[in-house]
Amino acid sequence: MKPERMCTVCREMKDKDKLIRIAKTDTGFLLDTANKGGGRGAYICKDKACISVARKRSAFERSFSCKIPLAIYDDLEELTGDE
Repeated sequence: MKPERMCTVCREMKDKDKLIRIAKTDTGFLLDTANKGGGRGAYICKDKACISVARKRSAFERSFSCKIPLAIYDDLEELTGDE
């Protein structure tokens, strides 16, 4: 059985490999595309709609209880491309 995680935005449980992990580490925030990095993590669907809603609702600020760089949202949008 594959591990499942919940999307921060749509709250759906999905296979871990269907989501993108954003990690908060000692050095800042990063996209953990391998889903194996350290630090506290939050997951989001590989879907432009979820990413758009996350930006509007400040979903990751709520998950991490602090401000995150807007570049993270930009990186997420670039990573999803035309999916």
